[in-house]
Amino acid sequence: QVQLVESGGGSVQAGESLRLTCAASGSGFNFNAMGWHRQAPGKQRELVALITSGGSTHYTDSVKGRFTSSRDNAKNTLYLQMNNLKPEDTGVYYCACDGIWGQGTQVTVSS
Repeated sequence: QVQLVESGGGSVQAGESLRLTCAASGSGFNFNAMGWHRQAPGKQRELVALITSGGSTHYTDSVKGRFTSSRDNAKNTLYLQMNNLKPEDTGVYYCACDGIWGQGTQVTVSS
């Protein structure tokens, strides 16, 4: 059974950085396109970054230039480097692949 486990969240001040990690484990895992999603309080979950199996990345407009997603296929690990964080980046961040979701990691950015 495939599992995704996020880590790296925390509480930071605006302008600071965090690096999220999503580790995949279990048999039958195919490192296909993976996404980072976030759910802010009172809002719907949104896709913020997508990385294809070949490493191409796509970002929602609000994080372009600040967030960078990368992957290490050998380690079955996905990363999200978040720089110049803003209060509106606050939320629970999830990684997902092929309908499988992690448990999420909380990111809180204070002004």
